[in-house]
Amino acid sequence: MPFTVTMPKLSPTMEEGVLAKWHKKEGDYVKAGDVMFEVATDKATIEHAALDPGFVRKILVKEGGSALVNQPLAIFTEKQEESIEGYKPEGVEAKAAEPAPALEVKKEQPSPMSKTPTQPHLSGLQEPAFVPAAPPKSAPFKSTATQGRVPASPLAKKMAEQKGIDISTVQGSGPGGRVMSRDIDLGQPNLPVTFGRQETPNIAPGSFEEETLTPMRKVIGQRLQASKTFIPHFYITQEVRAERLIDSREQLKNMGHHISINDFIVKACAIALREHPDVNSGFNSVNQTIIRFKTVDVAIAVGLDNGLITPIVRYADYKNLGQISQEVKSLVKKAKDGKLQPEEYTGGSFTISNLGMLGISHFVAVINPPQAAILAIGGIEDKAVIEDGEVVAGKVMTLTLSADHRVIDGVAGAKFIKTVQKFLENPATLVL
Repeated sequence: MPFTVTMPKLSPTMEEGVLAKWHKKEGDYVKAGDVMFEVATDKATIEHAALDPGFVRKILVKEGGSALVNQPLAIFTEKQEESIEGYKPEGVEAKAAEPAPALEVKKEQPSPMSKTPTQPHLSGLQEPAFVPAAPPKSAPFKSTATQGRVPASPLAKKMAEQKGIDISTVQGSGPGGRVMSRDIDLGQPNLPVTFGRQETPNIAPGSFEEETLTPMRKVIGQRLQASKTFIPHFYITQEVRAERLIDSREQLKNMGHHISINDFIVKACAIALREHPDVNSGFNSVNQTIIRFKTVDVAIAVGLDNGLITPIVRYADYKNLGQISQEVKSLVKKAKDGKLQPEEYTGGSFTISNLGMLGISHFVAVINPPQAAILAIGGIEDKAVIEDGEVVAGKVMTLTLSADHRVIDGVAGAKFIKTVQKFLENPATLVL
């Protein structure tokens, strides 16, 4: 008898996926355990194996197509010659494309009898329509910066000569790119040394093309937009003297231990989170309750070609620097290879985002809900600092804590980041 294969739920946050590749074609026999297809989810590209044997009779979603979780992907039959005429696939229907809504805030009257926790009224806020402007309908400009005669009106030629303008550098706005008198002021001076002349692209200004969001990029956008919209962020920035940190890393390297600055930061944050449990917290927006995490699980933002993911070092406060370093290397490699398992990126009590290795001095990060805080790490820079009343050369790293004010007060956030500073400026304590 016919049966339906639907889009599986391959990650806790997955709502839809893209059919990246079919390993079977119509007419093929599939054994239980055979890989049927690959799905690009919001976290990684994952192979999916058949649960039941059967023949592929009709593929409903082609490669590159997207489907909601439990949406039909293909019709199978137990026997090769069975008819599928009249068979209606089981599962959810594909959602129809909807136009972008205008900005609208729904006003709801609270019920005095309601005692159940409700979402804030801002949940009715809808994103306004932001669309690109269409390119001008006029034909694209063509450069006049070519060898030979430049088409120009007699008046334009005379004005160019009087003003000392190189007429070949003027972009003509007349018919066929003819230089008119109104164009002369945009020309370059007629000098022995010029800035060079280049052809103008033969496309209309403002031309563009659009790309469909990948499942990962779509979820990143939805979650971080919701985070920035509904979570009351506040920020605390602290500079850290990094000379000892660099010395410690070099000493360990000389002994064969390749520990990164980020590994030190993970360890410092883990100990500080244990000391400041208010920061090792989150917020449940459904129940309107504060989450107090009982373990210190530090998530690390890892940039990928099509987005980012946050693999987690579990029980980070119980692991030594060497263990953290090896685990981070392994998680980052898995993340870049798309081989992280759900338990390796789901959850976490605190996140670290480090752009210092890219030469970024300072930035602020968006909280990764339901966590209540994230730490942004800038690069180590040479700066003039005051030491014993004198200006000396120093190496300084900037940390910025983004915190959810519903959970963490300013004083608690300040104490936490000062503790992190203390450990990073005394890195021998992190090696113990």
